[in-house]
Amino acid sequence: MPRFAAIDVGSNAMRLRVIEALSPDQVREVAAERAPVRLGHDVFLTGRLAPSAALEAVDALKMFRDVMKEAGVDAYRAVATSAVREAQNADLLIERAEREAGIKLDVIEGVEEARLVLVAVRHAVQLKGRRALLIDIGGGSVELTLLTDQAPHASVSLPMGTVRLHEAFLDPESAVSVERRALLTEYIERSLGEAEFLRGSRPDVVVATGGNAEAIAALCPFATDDGNGIDTAAMRVLREEMAALTPRARRERYGLRGDRADVIVPALFVLSQVADAVGASSVVTPGVGLKDGILAELVDRAFRVWDVPGEAAEVEAQALALGRKYRFDEAHARHVAAMALSLFDQCSDLHHLGPEERSLLKLAALLHDAGDFVGFDAHHKHTYYIITHSDLMGLTPEQKEVVANVSRYHRKSLPDLSHPGFRKLDRRLRTVVRKLAALLRVADAFDREHQGKVLDVAVRITPGRIALRATPDPRTPGDHDLSLERWTALRKADLMEEVFACEVKVDGAEGMAPAKSFQ
Repeated sequence: MPRFAAIDVGSNAMRLRVIEALSPDQVREVAAERAPVRLGHDVFLTGRLAPSAALEAVDALKMFRDVMKEAGVDAYRAVATSAVREAQNADLLIERAEREAGIKLDVIEGVEEARLVLVAVRHAVQLKGRRALLIDIGGGSVELTLLTDQAPHASVSLPMGTVRLHEAFLDPESAVSVERRALLTEYIERSLGEAEFLRGSRPDVVVATGGNAEAIAALCPFATDDGNGIDTAAMRVLREEMAALTPRARRERYGLRGDRADVIVPALFVLSQVADAVGASSVVTPGVGLKDGILAELVDRAFRVWDVPGEAAEVEAQALALGRKYRFDEAHARHVAAMALSLFDQCSDLHHLGPEERSLLKLAALLHDAGDFVGFDAHHKHTYYIITHSDLMGLTPEQKEVVANVSRYHRKSLPDLSHPGFRKLDRRLRTVVRKLAALLRVADAFDREHQGKVLDVAVRITPGRIALRATPDPRTPGDHDLSLERWTALRKADLMEEVFACEVKVDGAEGMAPAKSFQ
């Protein structure tokens, strides 16, 4: 039976879990380890990982490696979260982890944390037909995800993790003073202001994950229909009791570990303020987290039961929601996306790309005009900024950069290394961007007036030549003359000619100027 491992390099501790899977629904734990390495201690104060903490982390990864080797692990994923993500010298830890421990660390964004936690929660809590709020309380960040019938409606990662709050606002040896309590409360309140979707959300169920949430559940138990949970009224009482004690007194009274007794108070403030914001009388704590989501995905993919179409549909839904936020022309976006995918499929012998790149092209096509909200003249650049600074759950940072770059090059200048966004990509991804942008430019040209006049575009490929033939949509009212669309497509085929080393011809555009950069 295959064995899988997950490593979570968090801000407060590092964790390993190894499982054996007989089937997607039949797994057993083989090993579990926890190393109390608080990487966030210095990062949230200085912006850098302390050399001693980095050394401890590498030693912990070596121990994890030995455990995985003894267990005979077939596949693993190791992720690092907020502390490593924010450290200016993170590359040093990443390089040492691979060189000395043989562990490849994947530094993930907050939205990827939220996605993986959602994967774990879906396996533990019945979410179908319910409106749910997920709260993942980490050491460096807190991820909030609002779900409607299992699908993400909105998600945000906020810089109010327990280690971060403790380092910034609390004294490591003292009880919480009135002044520090006021600062802590105000900071959390202001941070929650970024989660606008909380207002009026009224979730049917609130789910909290993370070690602190589980510790709070043990002290304020509440039996819910979904299993173990937290009584929020009792949690508020516990918050006041613990805030009045020193960390040492908390350890002694409540039997807490040393690295839990200090950060549980910020967790109590965060969780109680979120619960108050949505009117929750109880919070479900299913006892799963980031590493469980990693393992669930590894197992489902290995047994080929991972819902690939469903995952793509969720990302597409988020892209459409983002476009609507910026009041894009949805009919035009969908039409251009359909034509871009048709061009992709018909040109497969030229670009040699696969399903992943096809999905990224669709997202870029849907969002290519989002920047119009800021201003038309440079809307392609505004679109790049909007995409790179938005959360699209299900995309890796590299995939999001590809989508942003392809959208950016749907008009005006061609991809160039003088452009920072394009230059930051590696050579392979630059090639992908150029190929996809070449297709998007032409697809967008055939709907120049946003009127849907072109029904489809047929591609005929012969040695050294690509011929494009547009068919008018008879359902479109008014003039069916496509002269302007053909002319625009010919002018915007410049990148297609360059990338595929072919002359591009547009049927019905004979005698028009050859492909040339279209402004």
